[in-house]
Order: sequence, then C-alpha cells, then structure tokens
Amino acid sequence: MTAKPRGPRRRPLDPARRAAFEALRAVSERDAYVNLVLPALLRERGITGRDAAFATELTYGTCRARGLLDAIIGAASGRSPEAIDPVLLDLLRLGAYQLLRTRVDAHAAVSTTVDAASSELDSARAGFVNAVLRAIAGRDELSWVAELAPDPHLDPVGHAAFVHAHPRWIAQAFADALGAAAAADLDAALASDDERPQVHLAALPGRLTAAELADAVHGSVGRYSPHAVYLPGGDPGRLVPVRHGQALVQDEGSQLVARALTLAPVDGDAGRWLDLCAGPGAKTALLAALGAPSGARVTAVEPSAHRAELVVANTRGLPVEVVRVDGRHTDFEPVFDRVLVDAPCTGLGALRRRPEARWRRQPADLPALAKLQRELLAAAIDLTRPGGVVLYATCSPHLAETSGVVGDALRRHPVAALDTRPLFAPVNAGLGDGPHVQLWPHRHGTDAMFAAALRRLPGAQ
Repeated sequence: MTAKPRGPRRRPLDPARRAAFEALRAVSERDAYVNLVLPALLRERGITGRDAAFATELTYGTCRARGLLDAIIGAASGRSPEAIDPVLLDLLRLGAYQLLRTRVDAHAAVSTTVDAASSELDSARAGFVNAVLRAIAGRDELSWVAELAPDPHLDPVGHAAFVHAHPRWIAQAFADALGAAAAADLDAALASDDERPQVHLAALPGRLTAAELADAVHGSVGRYSPHAVYLPGGDPGRLVPVRHGQALVQDEGSQLVARALTLAPVDGDAGRWLDLCAGPGAKTALLAALGAPSGARVTAVEPSAHRAELVVANTRGLPVEVVRVDGRHTDFEPVFDRVLVDAPCTGLGALRRRPEARWRRQPADLPALAKLQRELLAAAIDLTRPGGVVLYATCSPHLAETSGVVGDALRRHPVAALDTRPLFAPVNAGLGDGPHVQLWPHRHGTDAMFAAALRRLPGAQ
C-alpha cells in the first residue's frame, strides 16, 4: 500500500513572483542591478504583459521599500533582520511588500510566500514565514509606521526617511540641499524617488527635431529642453530613431546640462570643446550635435574601455574624438573653450531609476568620490584657456559633491562663478538661490542634476 504524502502539497512560485524573487536574490548576493537583471529574466522566460508588469512592480517596489520592510519584519518577528537567513529575508520582504503596498489578496500573499519558503528551505522555516507574515497582515502600513517611525516633532528628517523608506543620511542630504525649503519639500523630494520615471529622449539637432521625434514615436515634446521628447511607455531601444542614431535615451535634466555649456558666455570660441567624463556618451553626442553648425569639435575623454566604446557608438557621424585616458592625467594643452565635467558621483539624484541604490550607497562612499570630483574639476580648469568656461555637473544633490567641490575650486583655482540659472531657461523656478543650479524630480520631473558654470579668469596661467 502506497503511503500518502504528509501535509499540504507546496506549490512553486508562479513565474512573475519567481522572477521577482530571483532578481532580489541577485541584488542581495551579487550586488546586481535590478534594471539589468530583471529584464533579462523576463526575456529568458517569456514573461510578458500583466505578469511582466507584476514582476516589475514586486521587484522594484521591494527594493525601494527595503528599509521600511526590514523594520516591520524585525518588529513582527522579534528578530533583527541581520539575524534572519538571507534567502528567508528576501522571501519575507517579497511577502511583506505584497501585504503592505499592493492590492494582492492577503491570503495569496502569505500562502505563496510560505510555499516558496518550504520549497527553498524547509517546513520549519516555512512556519516562521507564516507566523511573521500573518503578524504583518494584521495591521496596515500606516499602523506600523505610527509605531516604528521616529517622532515627527523630535526628528522630522528621521520620520520622513522612515515613512518614505530612505536611509536617514540620504534624507538629511536632501534636506541640506533643499535648505530653507526643506520643511515643505522634503516629503515630496523623497516621495518622488518611488515614482516610476518617464522615459525621456533627446532628438539630435541636425538629424531630427523634437516635434518630428514626438510624431515618430507617438510621444510628446518636453517642457524645458528644446530637444526633449517624453515617451508614453515601451522599450526605447527598439524605436527606429534611436536605432538609427537620430535620437538618444537621455533624461531632460542631462540635456539641459549639456545645452547650458553651449550657452555659457565665453571670450571668443574657437570650437575646441572637451567632455572630460564622457562615458557612455549621450551628453557628448548632444554637445557635438549642438556645436557642429559652428564648426566645434568635441574631445571626449573616457578611461574605461567598455564605456569608451559606448561613446564611439553614441557619437558616430558627429565631430567627436574619443581619447581613452584618465581625465585627471592627460597631456592636452590648455586650449579648450568649453569643458564639461559630468563627474562620477553617488547618483543620489537618480534613485528613482535605480531602486536598490538607496540601500547600496553608504556615507563612507563620499570621501573618495569627493576627492575624485575635486581632482577632475581641477584638471578641467587647468585645460581651459583664459576666458573659457567649465561646467561642473553631478547627478547628486549632496552638498559634499556639489557646492563643496565647487567652493573648493573657487578658493584654489583662477576661476569665477557665473550665474548658471539663466543657462537653464526656460526653467525659471525652483533652481535654488544661485549662482549654481539644482534640479529636482519633484519640481522639474528630471533627475536631481546639479550644475555650476565657472569662467577661467583672463590672464591666469
């Protein structure tokens, strides 16, 4: 007589949840990037339509909310999240996110996660998952936040950080950058990181106008950059204008940065332009396309071989020379009229595009990055001829990477700050007190780009 199996039969995760779980494991185990891992999993397994959308929501949402989810999991389990098996913790995060921030039926969220724990690990740990998720399901997110968040009166920044699932140091950095507006704007700034960013395209001047591009891709012309088009959805890499080199995928804030360099007043312009941190080449391409009618040529510096190849691909057919060298150590003569330094940074201004980055970045990253930024800006100033302009930019609002770096350059080098705000017209509000510019997702719909224009003083050696 055949013995009957004991206990209920455990079902494996459905394809959407399985893809989300494996993407979360890749982030936890290998420091993978969700925007690279998840699309590959979806393509490999033929997951499309609603299932793909569900997998994307679960993966991106769980990554963004990780700190909040961990605090709730810790309270519900009575254990520090660091003491929970990493596989189990990712399953708990996936289940908790469904319970707290989706319309998934609570029973389905719990049962599918418990079944997965049983399949991945064992029945004992599946029981632990069941108990924790049932405890979480007994209350809504607002109730958990009310219990666990710092007091909003005693620690308003810490409270905002907890509510919007950001590390406190990032929330503090945003508050510092917002300055006097922090009290009113911090919640909106943090909330914008959870919004799905709209895809922006840049129509390359001389090849396509923004209106022509918008018609071709069924998009809409951007608000600020004369080259911007907003996409309603879909894969921009498959669009004919992008494949044919008539347009690039580029945030509107980045377009405004490149354009600002071309608008900065210089004492004469011989068309010798330099992009000192060029990879992957989108800003380089826009610079070259804008400068081509006047005969300008762009020297693009990129030390990484892979990123240099991307610059070559993105600037094909444009007046660009790609030089594979560290921008801090070139043998160029100081002859450049316009120099762009879009420096490597923490990327805190693009957290909405990189859901795992808010937890991956640490305050300890800042000193080395700020040192690199100061060195790159110093090199750029040295390569600019007197009367020429350097535009320093970062995709981060952190003061150590923005005004701190620029202030150091103003003290140490023969440059003067220009009022950068007019160079970003028609943006006419929310740019900060000047002379530098700070864009924000919640104000402008762009990444949080910082930009400062510096003129090399005439007669400086």
